[in-house]
Amino acid sequence: MLKNTGKKVILSSLLTMLALLGIFFGSIVHFVTEILWYREVGYLDTYLKIIFSKFVLAVPLFVIIFIFLTLYLKFIQKKYEMAAAAVSTDEGGKRASKIFYAAVFAISGIVAYVISNRYWMEILSYLNKTDFGIKDPIFNMELSFFMFSFPLISSVFSLAGNLLVVLAIITGAYFLILYTSNPPVADMDLKIFGSIFDKDKRKHALQKIGRILSTLLMIVGALLFIVLAIKFQLSSFRLLYSERGAVFGAGYTDVNVTMWMNRIRSVASVIVAVLLLVGLKGKSRQKIFLAGLSMLLITALLSSGIEAGVQMVRVSPNELMMERPFIENSINYTGLAYGLDQIEVKDFRVEQNLTKEIIHANLETLSNIPINDERPALEAFNQLQGFRGYYRFYDVDIDRYVIDGEIQQIFLSARELDKERLDQNAQSWINTKLKYTHGYGLAAAPASRVNRAGQPDMVVQDMPVTSSLESLQITHPQIYFGELTNDYVIVNTGESEFDYPRGDSNETNEYEGSAGIRMDLIRRILYSVKYSDFKLLISSSVHSESRILTNRNVVQRISKIAPFLTFEKDAYAVVDEGRIYFVLDGYTTSKYFPYSEPFNEQGDNYIRNSVKAVVDAYNGTVKFYISDEKDPLIQTYSKIFDKMFLPMEQMPEGIRAHMRYPILLFDVVSKMYQTFHATDPNIFYNREDQWAIPTETYHDDEVPMNPLYFTYKLPGEEKAEFLLSIPFTPRAKQTLTAFLVARNDGENYGKLVLYRFPKDQSIIGPQQIEAQISNNDVISRDLSLWNSQGSEVIRGHVMTIPLENSILYIEPLYIRASSTTAIPEVKRIIVAYNGNIVMEENLELALEKIFGRIWDSEELGSDEIPTESERTEGDLMDSVRKANELYEEAQKALKAGSLSEYERLINELGMILKQFN
Repeated sequence: MLKNTGKKVILSSLLTMLALLGIFFGSIVHFVTEILWYREVGYLDTYLKIIFSKFVLAVPLFVIIFIFLTLYLKFIQKKYEMAAAAVSTDEGGKRASKIFYAAVFAISGIVAYVISNRYWMEILSYLNKTDFGIKDPIFNMELSFFMFSFPLISSVFSLAGNLLVVLAIITGAYFLILYTSNPPVADMDLKIFGSIFDKDKRKHALQKIGRILSTLLMIVGALLFIVLAIKFQLSSFRLLYSERGAVFGAGYTDVNVTMWMNRIRSVASVIVAVLLLVGLKGKSRQKIFLAGLSMLLITALLSSGIEAGVQMVRVSPNELMMERPFIENSINYTGLAYGLDQIEVKDFRVEQNLTKEIIHANLETLSNIPINDERPALEAFNQLQGFRGYYRFYDVDIDRYVIDGEIQQIFLSARELDKERLDQNAQSWINTKLKYTHGYGLAAAPASRVNRAGQPDMVVQDMPVTSSLESLQITHPQIYFGELTNDYVIVNTGESEFDYPRGDSNETNEYEGSAGIRMDLIRRILYSVKYSDFKLLISSSVHSESRILTNRNVVQRISKIAPFLTFEKDAYAVVDEGRIYFVLDGYTTSKYFPYSEPFNEQGDNYIRNSVKAVVDAYNGTVKFYISDEKDPLIQTYSKIFDKMFLPMEQMPEGIRAHMRYPILLFDVVSKMYQTFHATDPNIFYNREDQWAIPTETYHDDEVPMNPLYFTYKLPGEEKAEFLLSIPFTPRAKQTLTAFLVARNDGENYGKLVLYRFPKDQSIIGPQQIEAQISNNDVISRDLSLWNSQGSEVIRGHVMTIPLENSILYIEPLYIRASSTTAIPEVKRIIVAYNGNIVMEENLELALEKIFGRIWDSEELGSDEIPTESERTEGDLMDSVRKANELYEEAQKALKAGSLSEYERLINELGMILKQFN
């Protein structure tokens, strides 16, 4: 008998273990593969810190909740059975006990899991908080309280309130379960015992049960109102994020009325809690509860009425006077939150006194004018350097490289493999996982020049990669980690990896890097389960030396390692010592900076670009560098993850030279500065001096101007710099009022400078320049001609170029044949200066037409700047040569039966013939 019992226990235990293994097998596989991946990338300690933090929080919570719920529900059960004189069978009791403990276990586990996953970072941030060295203007408390402590405290009491509500629901539900499964003896048919309980006894049992239930609910309710009282007190701190007054943050009514009303509501909540507890011994429980609830409701209504009345009667008629100190708070603290207080303001009086001598003295700036535009350039890169349909340039990145001792602005883009563009018949498992594993090389072209066809003048191109620049030589062109690498691949397999096409054959490659997880049998099983991919397990091409590369998308890769940071959606490529890297900007953000106006719909009102993440495109190694050491948030994260972040000094010099002030942060700063540049409360309140971002024409649409990277010499500086810039106009006007620049080079990195134009000057803005271009008789006639059937005109960015004490506007003009495969080509450059607008074939001719001959043939070499007749003859010969080439290619396409290619070539030929006219 005992042996049989032992066998049953063992069998039951084994079945239970197998069942649990089946239920949690997917989670176990996920956890193990995560461990393998984090160890491979070198951030296992970061992952384990996150897991351990959640575990340390979840386990005690689970134990506490489990013990509390068990004791609480057992207490309810005992009281119920005593009051109801309920009877249950042993067999039913055992079954109910199993269900009971399973339910308590599940509830405790779910609650502990949700809390630990939601609040682990808030707790760690609170324990490692860093002071800002700034106090808020209302409570005179260190800002670290609002940024680190207040979010956690507020969350704890919100959570406590929610849990008490859940507890009340559980209490009521458990009483209902007990009543349904184990009814009072008075409800049972007892005729078999020879007697029947009378109705009075049944009524008495139900009353006792009701009193027990109401007592418990009143205790839970009392606790809930105590929590509510604390939350009302905390609401006073939340007033620093109020949206009611003239500005974001606490206003006059908030500080002088609402704060006191919160205290009154807090006291009223405590009184309700006391009344509920006192009512436990009385008979009029419902009356006491309703009386307390009525008092709280009346207090809330009175508070709302008083606040609205004060705002309407006292504040609104005298809003500027009453809200002045609070407007000052909003200006000051919004400036601190976004670094607006660090913007250096310089006056820029426009003289418009350019001469050819001044132009000549600024050749460094003019030789770097980006006459090419990244939007059409991306199309050109894909058409000219794509080579095969499965290659794709995701975007064009703008950077600068030192070439022959001079800074040159470069368009650069990585050539990635887009497997979705493979022929449908070629998308086999072997091809997508083992053969087509990587992209290859990149293309680069100076932004300041185009070839004779008006296309990007490639300095890095082709496969294998050739480069005419020493600083852009590439020794490791394979791109295993990029922006389009969204799947896993396996390297070092029995299949040769496709490297790049060469004529009628393909070059192959074998991976020699350090990335990847070795695929022994156990790991093959794990990853087969993880990806539901049985081929991975049975493929004869995969062996113990093979490696699986996962999480290859650089944005997802970085975000997975540091989920507590916010990252750009777009990485940019950098070449250093022959290797390709991707750089991604990381941000620390918060919703809890007092008095700071939010910059997005999520309510974030603080942002710093505190991290630069770098990923090796070949090996997938990830490094995080602190780019803003003064940011208290990144200091706190560095304390939590002490091995994760590196100082910028440890970043390789070749990569550090390509750090850029990020466009996302610049957008936020320029957006906030449009309003918060006005520091006088009177001007700010009346919105007298609000600014706007001007618009420009792209295709046929008016679109807001984007910040642009330029390389030019700032007024008063000696050398040209790589800058990020945006102009401002007054709201609802089109004249230029200022332009903001972010510096990127050397020790000046991250510095913001605003060049402000005098208010007594009316300086023509980009929108007015666009209108003048459209209204110019000669230009508009040519635009109409080129924009006729068979071709399309694309207007590039309107570039606002400060030159000494003058403003020069430059806009490239593209022409593209109507064919879908046609490449936009720079055909004209428009220059506008001081009322003069000219359109010529290149920037030199346009400037020369306004300012006279600028380039000295003796200085630059007679071959560099031809005479006008030489230019005309040379251009004519080039056009004739190009026309002949297009005609020959068109005939070949026609013979080959490629009508679409024939149409494209004939359209391009037609455009050249139109130019002869």
